[in-house]
Amino acid sequence: MSTNSSSDRIQLVQGDITRQEVAAIVNAANSSLLGGGGVDGAIHRAGGPVILEECRAIRARQGGCKTGEAVITTGGRLPAAHVIHTVGPVWHGGHRGEPELLANCYRNSLRLAAEHRLDSIAFPGISTGIYGYPKKEATVIALQTVRAFLAQSPLPKTVVFVVFDDESRRYYEQELRS
Repeated sequence: MSTNSSSDRIQLVQGDITRQEVAAIVNAANSSLLGGGGVDGAIHRAGGPVILEECRAIRARQGGCKTGEAVITTGGRLPAAHVIHTVGPVWHGGHRGEPELLANCYRNSLRLAAEHRLDSIAFPGISTGIYGYPKKEATVIALQTVRAFLAQSPLPKTVVFVVFDDESRRYYEQELRS
């Protein structure tokens, strides 16, 4: 077990998740695993066709990826060796299990990273784009879930939250101080 507190293992970066030099980046995927817009499209474009090929193989084997679940592929041409694809919930006001489904995205992604002995992972703001999850609420869930996981597991050693905009950065900075 690491002597560092979970807070010492969490970093915040404002930038492009496809450029992060970590063992795995997390893709906010859709259930088809066939690429899409936003972060998903950017990861597929940057990583190249091998990611899509592996996603198609996963689809053939298990029929896609359910909301809250996660699967792992190679990183292709990305600096990260792996991509962990997770399907976040679409926001419907918070009364359809969205908080637990979002927490499961983080938990299952971290579990896959630990199972594959990956020492670092970078997360985008899952579900906060086109899926409409309010950024402030999503930030609280992300950090609570990651802190709880890190308190129980030595891996990954480092978790990086990669934010795209100033608003998201402020929410993470505020929550990391609390």
